[in-house]
Amino acid sequence: MESTCTRINLPEAFFSVMKVKNVDRFVGETIAVELYREGKISLGKAKELTGARNKWEMLLILDKRGIPIDYSAEDAQKDVKTLRNVVKNKK
Repeated sequence: MESTCTRINLPEAFFSVMKVKNVDRFVGETIAVELYREGKISLGKAKELTGARNKWEMLLILDKRGIPIDYSAEDAQKDVKTLRNVVKNKK
């Protein structure tokens, strides 16, 4: 898949108000979080788009921004099962 980059022109005043160190990361994270909030992308896709290292880091990003997490008890059970298998296979 070919990677493309789209430029967005923002007024200079925007940068003086933002007070963030990495504007590209902030904007990308904000868009991914909003798409997740609207139900347009999954947690995994949001993780991929934000550059989060894992699902747990993505959950922290969502929590930091006050976004409700669509994560059920069934999801937790699956994650525990996966974790147990990983730990068992490492022994």
